[in-house]
Amino acid sequence: MAVRSAKSGGALHAIPAGVWALGFVSMFMDISSEMIHALLPVYLVTVLGTSTLTVGFIEGVAEATGRITRIFSGAFSDRLGRRKALAALGYGLSACAKVIFPLVSVVGWLVAARFIDRLGKGIRAAPRDALVADISPPHLRGASFGLRQSLDTIGAFLGPLAAMVLMWLTSNHFTVVFWIAAVPAVIAVWLILAAVHEPIRQQDACPARELGRSTKVGSLGSSCWLVIAVGAIFTLARFSEAFLVLRAQSIGVPLMLVPGVLVVMNIAYSLSAYPVGALSDRMDRTMMLVAGLCVLIVADLVLARATGVTALVAGALLWGLHMGCTQGLFAALVADAAPPDCRGTAFGMLNLVSGLAQFCASAIAGVFWDAHGPGSTFLVGAALAILALAALLSVRNLLRRPLVAGGE
Repeated sequence: MAVRSAKSGGALHAIPAGVWALGFVSMFMDISSEMIHALLPVYLVTVLGTSTLTVGFIEGVAEATGRITRIFSGAFSDRLGRRKALAALGYGLSACAKVIFPLVSVVGWLVAARFIDRLGKGIRAAPRDALVADISPPHLRGASFGLRQSLDTIGAFLGPLAAMVLMWLTSNHFTVVFWIAAVPAVIAVWLILAAVHEPIRQQDACPARELGRSTKVGSLGSSCWLVIAVGAIFTLARFSEAFLVLRAQSIGVPLMLVPGVLVVMNIAYSLSAYPVGALSDRMDRTMMLVAGLCVLIVADLVLARATGVTALVAGALLWGLHMGCTQGLFAALVADAAPPDCRGTAFGMLNLVSGLAQFCASAIAGVFWDAHGPGSTFLVGAALAILALAALLSVRNLLRRPLVAGGE
């Protein structure tokens, strides 16, 4: 698209119903996931006696698995020409995994449950994002991804909030909370089956005889690969949110209130994702990414020095704001840069390389935490974010030119 249209205001009423439905599906699944995720690091460390390095390794493997899987599910959705079935399969697999958490209390089985849960996320994520891109008109693409991300993140703060309330009501009974967490996951599966309708794709958009060629990663184009590379660098600078939970515990926050750090983070995330996405339809997306990365650097520095609740809350708010300023934008950038019939592959590749980066980031965070304490982990995060900022600024013009010239 030569110039982003002035009419691309990103009004909520103009966003297609299918995007809203996918947003609510994401919201319910995130309520379920975050109820467990908000408690699992503390459960592993305080109840099962695992080390922080083990938590980092588990989170790294789980997230990397989910992200690596996306390249296959995304490419397969391009090959099929259908997205919904794979997305529904992924949501169903994650819902089944939720039942494992309350049934077992051995580290190995919990790792398996976390693995299956992230595998389900890996199967669904790329086809779902490609489906959002298919449904959304180009001039509302940033707003559509921002809305879906905002609804997703509403679930991400409702989940820890529900976990806090349930931990209080059950006197810190982890198993009961894990059982209740399975309910919204089932709702999410029902909702995607009943309320999401896939648009009919043009038959000549990706002819069967060219299907193998069009879904190869080599057909993505240089502008798309540049977006993917920048996304990987960003992910390397941002380790798992599990370390925010552990940071809250390290400064003496009561066990029942520890999930509150994710509530605070996700409130900032959900409130910023849609406005930033809508604004990016009228502005240079890359400069908004620069702003988001600067916010991450400040968040890391605040969390590194935090000794009380006030600094912890400030750091969590800044962390959530950085997420709102970056995550939806990467999805929009990929949708802008990728050929329409290869969007599933493009989203899958973004998550493949980002998954490898997140595994490294979480492992590094765990090593520094165990060796030098919590503050060092966030200082290393700030250093990596500064390197990512330098890399982004060095390629900003290259990143911007193909996206302004390209599009649909």
